[in-house]
Amino acid sequence: MATTYDFPSDLLAGQEELHQVRAELSALLKRLPWSVEPLDGFSDDNGWRKVERPASPGWTADEQAEVEKLRQREHELAVFVSGHRFWAEVTGAGRVDARMKLKHAHEAPERPEEKRT
Repeated sequence: MATTYDFPSDLLAGQEELHQVRAELSALLKRLPWSVEPLDGFSDDNGWRKVERPASPGWTADEQAEVEKLRQREHELAVFVSGHRFWAEVTGAGRVDARMKLKHAHEAPERPEEKRT
């Protein structure tokens, strides 16, 4: 039988916000130009695979500030979650198991399919 953990509500909330911040940061970085600073595009087809990048206008000051804000919040949350007092209650391999379960605690539990008679 799988071990279940009674995670404190603040730890669950911190982990959930960490997931949200990471998703928001990832989506933002995908939308932004590939280079922070304005750079010319390039093409290199001499290697084992062709690499091309269009010219990058760079990031605006607002975009840089938004990325920095999200990275700072991600760091704060990662420190909060990893340093939470709950982890002192779990030892050895149980800590690894508990950490993995916390990472997925926000996911809806799978419901067994209803049996037809």
